[in-house]
Order: sequence, then C-alpha cells, then structure tokens
Amino acid sequence: MTALEQGASRPTTDMDRVAERWADAEVALAPEYRVELGLPGDTAEYSDLSPASFDARRSAVTKALAEVQSTDTVDEIDEVTKLELVRVLELELEQLDARIGYRDMNNIACPAQNGRMIFDLMSQESAEDFDAIARRMANLPAYFEGYKETLRAGAAEGNTAAKRQVHLVIEQTEEYAKQDGFFDQLAEGKAAQSVADDSLKRALVAGAEKARVAYAELADFLKNEYLDKATEADGVGREHYSLASRGFLGAKIDLDETYEWGLEELARMRAEQEAIANEILPGATVQEAIAHLEQDTSRKLIGTEALREWMQRTSDQAVANLAKTHFDIPEPMQRLECMIAPTQEGAIYYTGPSDDFSRPGRMWWSVTPDTNEFDTWRELTTVYHEGVPGHHLQIARATYVKDQLNAWRRRNWTSGHGEGWALYAERLMEQLGYLDDPADRLGMLDGQRMRAARVALDIGVHLGKEIPEGGKTWDFEYALNFMRENVNMPDGFIQFETNRYFGWPGQAPAYKIGQRIWEEVRAESERRAGADFDLKAWHTKALNLGGVGLDTLKQVLLGE
Repeated sequence: MTALEQGASRPTTDMDRVAERWADAEVALAPEYRVELGLPGDTAEYSDLSPASFDARRSAVTKALAEVQSTDTVDEIDEVTKLELVRVLELELEQLDARIGYRDMNNIACPAQNGRMIFDLMSQESAEDFDAIARRMANLPAYFEGYKETLRAGAAEGNTAAKRQVHLVIEQTEEYAKQDGFFDQLAEGKAAQSVADDSLKRALVAGAEKARVAYAELADFLKNEYLDKATEADGVGREHYSLASRGFLGAKIDLDETYEWGLEELARMRAEQEAIANEILPGATVQEAIAHLEQDTSRKLIGTEALREWMQRTSDQAVANLAKTHFDIPEPMQRLECMIAPTQEGAIYYTGPSDDFSRPGRMWWSVTPDTNEFDTWRELTTVYHEGVPGHHLQIARATYVKDQLNAWRRRNWTSGHGEGWALYAERLMEQLGYLDDPADRLGMLDGQRMRAARVALDIGVHLGKEIPEGGKTWDFEYALNFMRENVNMPDGFIQFETNRYFGWPGQAPAYKIGQRIWEEVRAESERRAGADFDLKAWHTKALNLGGVGLDTLKQVLLGE
C-alpha cells in the first residue's frame, strides 16, 4: 500500500523533483499556466509562438526525458510518475518531429481563441489585477506576431491548416477586433471603472486598443496572406491523426477497429433511445418524444440567469448527496461555482480551482446569442459531466492531494482520461438512480449518442474512410447531415461542433473512447476482486492517481 493510499505524509523524492522541474519548465514555456492554475508570478505574459519556441521546447523535453530515465524510483507513486512522464515526453518529441504545431488552427482551441479566453480566468478585484489585464492586452501583438511567423514557416513547407478552419478563425478574429466588443467592455466595464488610479484606467483603454488592433492584423494576415496557401483537404491523414489521438487519449488504439465500434455504439444508442421514447410517449419515435418534452414548460428554463441558478442548485445537491455515499469529497472540494461565460460561442467547460482553493472550481456555459431557452431534461447530465462526479471531482481531487502528488502529476491533463471520466460519470449517475426519470435518461443518451457519432465522424473524415452507406468517403456535407440525424440540438450548435471535429483531429472521440476504456478497466477490476470489490474505494484509488494517460491508468490499476 502506498503512502498516498494510507493518507500518511510523503517526503519529496528525486523523481518528484524531476517532475517538478518539468512542471516549472512547462510554465516557463507557457506562462498562461500561472493564470489557469493560480500560480505566483507575472500573470500578463503570453507564450512565445514563434518557430524558435519549438526549438526551446525540444531542448526542454529532451533534457527532462534524460533526467526521468536516469532517476530511480522509491515507491509506487514514483513508478507511476516515471511511467507517465516517459510516455508524455516521448510522444511530445514525436509530435515535434511531425511539426503539427506549424498548422495549429481551428474554431475552438488554437492561439486565436486562447489569446482572448485567458482573460476569463483573470481576477478583477484589485488594482494589481487590472494592471495585469492591461499589460496582457498590450502583449497580444507580440503573441500573434510569433504565431504568424510560425504559420508562415509552415506554409513555406506546405504544412498548412485547412481553408475551412481559416475562414472560421477569420470570422472570430474580426469579432474580437470590433470596437465596443470584448476588449473595450473589459477595459471600460463596471469592475474596471472601480479602479481609482486614472493612469491605470488609461492603460486599460490603451491595452484594449492594442488587443483589438492585434486581432484585426491577425484577421488581415489570414485573409490576405495565409488563406490562399491553406490546404483544401479537411482530413489530416493517418500519421498526423495517430499522433493526435495518442496525445488526447494517452493510449494507442486500433483506429480501424475503433471506427467500426463507434458505428456499432451509435446503433446501440439509437435503439436505447427508441425504447425510452416509448416510455415517455407510448408508440412515439425519438423525435416525437423530444417534441413532446420540448412543450413541457415544467422542464424549461428561460434566460441565462435561470439556467445559472438551476445549474448551481443541481450541482450543490449532487455534491451533498454523493459526499455521503459513493465518493470521498472533502470540504474544500464541495464548493463549485456555476457561471455564465462572458462570451457567446456555444461551449460548456470547466476550470479547476487554484492550488489553495481560494478560487473554486467553476462550470462555465458560453450561451450563443440565439439561445434563451434551456430544457432541464436535456441539460441535467451536462451538470453531472462538468461538475460532480465529473470534471470537478476529478480535477479538484488531484489538487486536494497536493501534499502527496507532485505538481506535474496534479496538473497533467489527457482528454481521454478527463473527458472519458466525465462520460463515465454520466452513466454512473444513471446507475445510481439520478436519471430514473425517462426524460432525463433520454437527455443523457442524446449526449452519449452525439459522442458515439463523432467517433465515427472524426476518424472517418481524417482517415478518409468510406461512409457507412458506402460509395464515397466522408466530406463536410455528409458529416453535417450525419450530425443532424444523430444530434437533437439547435443547428447552430451542430454546425459549430462539426467544424470543431474537422479542425481538431482526435480530440472529440477521446470522450467516448475514454469512457470505453474507463468502463473496461472498472469491469476488469470488479471481475478480479469479485465480492470484495468496493466501488467507492476504487474511485478513490483511481482519482488519487491524478491526471494520467489511459495506457498508464490500465497499467497501474490492472498491472497490464
């Protein structure tokens, strides 16, 4: 039994120190982590995105890998750290060799969005906070100059993003560049106006102008220099996709088998939904059952404030109940804030607490401008996914055991592990009776069906697979209609999501594939333990590992 499992104090080991040095190196390479993780230091710095940054990263990764491989382990926690560090660092060297970062552009998670989204996490309580905001806005021009330099270098060697993604990013950057838009509102909003220092107010206004100009110049570069060089092909191909998939899953999978499994899982989801639709309205199709539920005013929320209040009540109740039964939820982890994001882009996401929990974990909902009604039967499972027992329980737990796990283990994030856990959590809530209402189960299955559909879509598009009906390979028109057939959401959301899959290869399937692996590991653990299997203890052991790739998870929990 490890020190972590016993709850005893654990001294820092040589392997911990190696991991901590790598964690520090990551922050030096990507200073935005100071804001995301609530770390000390300058909170106005951006990452260097120029080609030189890739050389710096390679040097840092190579050095860290050599240190890891030459350092002895002293306990099981060390062994997990070493196993995971080697996996992560070796994969990063492969990705650097493939020069994936030279074509980094999509509609949701590339520098164009990251440069703005970091402001959502910045504190707005003191003059020092607003000084950092002003300086960060002023730093955006240099951030994007490095990004443009790298895109130019990629284009020179024929390594470019898809035209479809470039068009989408142009639209977004032009929106961020507008006067009276996000940056002007940030600089001149109520919180900023509470600052007493007139010079700081002027710095905020000047910073907002620099930020707007930086986005305008990025949009101009993309339209007038980069767009013509961008590739017409949406799919990235098997080599790029395999590396991306491994990065998001932390596991090697058989992509061809997984494509077929995705289609089979989709068919199973359809059948399960059809059975539940009949429970809701005897003889009804899924669409008829959904239409029936959408007319039920008792299941409807009007306006974002009603949505936020309902999210908070639902989350608070889940925390209170599960802390008594299936999970260990210490007091600092029981605070979870539900927020409406300041943007209107359609995303729903979670941000973790600071190391000392002074900033709690937060669930964010970025509501599109045309959305003002929300169906509770559809959204209940989302609260469990983002909150408890989903992302909040997982991420806050890793923060809570900071006296046992080194900083790198706590911060390490792999989508297959993280998002797979969140989907596992949704199904778990069904098993525990929180989705006994057929309408709520239908909503959960709606999300599960979408995630199964995108396994097939994502692999199909990027590997050039033949569509299920045969006769041609996947393209955007087919993919969009495929999503419309399998996702009961507003068309704006479906279009946003489909664009996301085309531009962010390997990320979306990691949710459902990650769930598959989590469920397989639990089932095998249960089979081996038999009558002695303790689900709460298993959850605690698994979450106490912190963030690990799914190959590491399997090896640790199953010895494989």
